[in-house]
Amino acid sequence: MKYCPSLWSYTRRISREVVVGDPSHGGVVIGGRYPVVKQSMLTCDTMDTAECVKQTLELVAVGCQIVRITAPTVKDAANLEHIVRELRHQGCLVPIVADIHFKPDAAMEAVKWVEKVRVNPGNYADKKKFAVKEYTDIEYHDELKRVEEAFTPLVLEAKRLGRALRIGTNHGSLSDRIMNRYGDTPLGMVESALEFARICRAHDFHQFVFSMKSSNPKVMIECYRLLASRLEMEGPDWNYPLHLGVTEAGEGEDGRIKSAIGIGSLLCDGIGETIRVSLTEDSPREIAVCNDLLAQIQQLTNATPGRSSFDPNSATPAWDPFNFKRREAAEASLGDLQCGGEQTVRVVVTQATFDKVASRILPKADVKPEGIYEDLNLLELDPTQPIAIEDIPCDTQLVSVKDGLVIPPITAFRLLAVQLSRLGRNNPILLKDCLRFDAVPLSPEIALLRAAVNLGSLLADGIGDAILVRGESGAGLSLRLAYNILQAAGCRSFKTDYVACPSCGRTLFNLQTVTARIKTRTEHLKGVKIAIMGCIVNGPGEMADADFGYVGGAPNKINLYVGKKPIKFNIPEEEAVERLVDLIKEHGKWVDPQTVE
Repeated sequence: MKYCPSLWSYTRRISREVVVGDPSHGGVVIGGRYPVVKQSMLTCDTMDTAECVKQTLELVAVGCQIVRITAPTVKDAANLEHIVRELRHQGCLVPIVADIHFKPDAAMEAVKWVEKVRVNPGNYADKKKFAVKEYTDIEYHDELKRVEEAFTPLVLEAKRLGRALRIGTNHGSLSDRIMNRYGDTPLGMVESALEFARICRAHDFHQFVFSMKSSNPKVMIECYRLLASRLEMEGPDWNYPLHLGVTEAGEGEDGRIKSAIGIGSLLCDGIGETIRVSLTEDSPREIAVCNDLLAQIQQLTNATPGRSSFDPNSATPAWDPFNFKRREAAEASLGDLQCGGEQTVRVVVTQATFDKVASRILPKADVKPEGIYEDLNLLELDPTQPIAIEDIPCDTQLVSVKDGLVIPPITAFRLLAVQLSRLGRNNPILLKDCLRFDAVPLSPEIALLRAAVNLGSLLADGIGDAILVRGESGAGLSLRLAYNILQAAGCRSFKTDYVACPSCGRTLFNLQTVTARIKTRTEHLKGVKIAIMGCIVNGPGEMADADFGYVGGAPNKINLYVGKKPIKFNIPEEEAVERLVDLIKEHGKWVDPQTVE
């Protein structure tokens, strides 16, 4: 199976064009040879027309090209008429998308007023009760007929009115039917989306896009790769556009790193026609990150190798892009520590960085240098040229790519992995976030995105036994960034991990305020994963691999979860954070924060 035109040189996947609105009157075209489209979502109550209009105008002012608004009920969907009318009255022609979960009736109302409707196959016609049931083929077929009966009216109405649809599968809200047949897997997500696509195609409706979102960047990457491959296998007219996003990415540096890993790695492989960066922050900040990320993709992919006598297409990739598995490597020494083998991915710094941070590192610190680049017994190679087995003394030799090559780091390290595999070598690999340096140091925001895309993409391929961040010129910032990338990529856990959804009109509490309160009480809990969900839509599913969940159950009422199981219900919001702490203590995950003198 093949998911992108080339693993070695940037070639954008060409999709069919999906028109959202009237392009001559503010509409946009997703796909084809058009630039990647930037999206975001409102955070306010859909019944508050004035605030919806205000937030939409603010998003458009910073470059948002499509605005999504939740429509949890028929009443909310009906109010989209007033929102759209007022926006058009004020001269704002941005296409509006209605976000639908659970309510086909709301979708049928919303499609009257907006240019696009997003439906989630996991809950549009199916229910999710985490029920276990074995389906016979006949029972499964009957269920598909029921889904078709529920979804077809929206397809026909969208076709009649010239609307577009997004078939948006979420890792956290796969239906019980899909879960029982395919499990909580990328394959289940893809099959769930394809079921709805086949219904669209049966009615000759093609104005739709796909999305495959997860809060785990590695899962998200696998899902989109598998979907792109399946669409290629289905036939040339299945080349529908893909909407990229890491859902519940969180806030601040962590949210940006997760989004850069998931979205950026796919964009570098030529996949993705529209993107949304989901942050637990004010929506306009999402567009700023979109702009920065899209600008970096050209910088990270446009370098082309010079004359090369090694043809990567003659070798088999040294990883399975559809099933994550860390590349097997022998152990090598990083001074007092080992890397490779069963060891965790290590963090290496330059001597200059070590000199600046060493005096500030506490003895038991979780964030600390684990190797100094200049002191390593490191063999640096040019993977664009054939590497001979005699060039590498033994399997325990730590290797990397030499500096100065005019090819992107992702390509360079993939080539290195392929060459080692061709030779039957399993040397551990030190990844670098950059191979060349700009004359002017990068800003911290750009350095973060570039490092996250380059290193995160390779780590998602299973490549890498140690990492070196040099694009960030600040010593302390570069060290912290390396650890944060490893945590976001699921390689290490050195601090509390938060899965926090972006706010929307379904949210039942102030996500930014509550997230800050929860972090204040829990951010010292190393290795504990806490999900903070504004409503129940993706809550239990996206929390499946979280230790604890804090979920809006009703206005001013919170439900607390252990994993995906609800434990405590309808807790007053003012008590909920402390009750969450109590729950963590009950399950033996609590430690008191240490006082640092």
